[in-house]
Amino acid sequence: MSFNANNFRDVDPGERVLMGPGPSDVSVRVLQAMSAPCIGHLDPVFLSIMDETQRLLRFLFQTENALTIPVSGTGSAGMETCFVNLVEPGDEVVVCVNGVFGTRMCDIVNRLGAKLIKVDADWGKTIDPDTVREAIKGKSPKVLAVVHAETSTGVLQPLEDLSSIAKESGALFLVDMVTSLAGIEVSLDKMGIDAAYSGTQKCISCPPGLSPISFNAAAMESLKNRKSPVVSWYLDMSMVSSYWGADRKYHHTAPINMIYGLREALRIIAEEGLEDRFARHMLNHRALVSGIEGMGLSMLVPEGERLPMLNAVQIPEGADDLKVRKALLNDFGMEIGGGLGDLAGKVWRVGLMGHASRRRNVFLFLSALETILKAQGVNVQPGALEAASSVY
Repeated sequence: MSFNANNFRDVDPGERVLMGPGPSDVSVRVLQAMSAPCIGHLDPVFLSIMDETQRLLRFLFQTENALTIPVSGTGSAGMETCFVNLVEPGDEVVVCVNGVFGTRMCDIVNRLGAKLIKVDADWGKTIDPDTVREAIKGKSPKVLAVVHAETSTGVLQPLEDLSSIAKESGALFLVDMVTSLAGIEVSLDKMGIDAAYSGTQKCISCPPGLSPISFNAAAMESLKNRKSPVVSWYLDMSMVSSYWGADRKYHHTAPINMIYGLREALRIIAEEGLEDRFARHMLNHRALVSGIEGMGLSMLVPEGERLPMLNAVQIPEGADDLKVRKALLNDFGMEIGGGLGDLAGKVWRVGLMGHASRRRNVFLFLSALETILKAQGVNVQPGALEAASSVY
């Protein structure tokens, strides 16, 4: 069979402004760090980089948890890591569902043979704590799980009441922070969160491929006292923790260059400072919403329940969802996301995450969207840019 390697060109996707639900734009500093020479996963230099990465992750999670590491895999690997380590067959597990990723949690719980206690809310709405209290009456849940920042809807879920309910019921409080970590306050220790996971490709602004997780002492005790082995060998934290801990016991080969990139992304976050970073995300969110509403469009999520880093914009009458997104990509080099599940064809998901959360991107998106909608004959009010400017 003949084969010509010259048929395969260099990888050059062109420039993009990533304003979808993830991945987000990545700093040149992170890409440069990832191009450093690959060394062994037990090389003393790499072990030092591992230690620094853990320290930076604890700073970001705002925790003292010893097991605070990046799992090899994307955010969904972090989700699976938490459930397979903390849940056994027959355990009662409460899962709050108001979007796609709560539904995904339920799927994992069912696959583990646990007893699912599902608490639903309308997509685009927060979970009512009273509904959770009612659902667990007379039950003894092992875990109470919720998505902090539901990427499919743009909803920000308050955690304080749910954390209290978990403690009152004796359950571990497990939180999905894939979209919230590095964009808004997520202090694990203060919020009483026992286990959490995130992803590198959202507000951390590192390429996808790692999932930061953190287990506190209660979660580690639960893992230690399991009656059955963790069903996933690769994600078994009782073994992986020995590689990231003082023993440095080999488990699997770490993604060396990805960890270089994560360390640099975390260093950028530390340089900016958490409070300033959170304020930047909120300011750009407010400007974007002001511009959207100035255009005569509406947001899906009520004010006060919105994520500052993921904005669900209702598609106006007369607009062609797919054509708008294609025009943004092809004509302006800009990516946004469409709706998922029940919201498919009903909303655009506009990300302002990490490196992409910038004033420039807010104005680029608003002007591009206005141009495209007018070309489609959609009635758009003037003044979007002025409305956004007034926020700044």
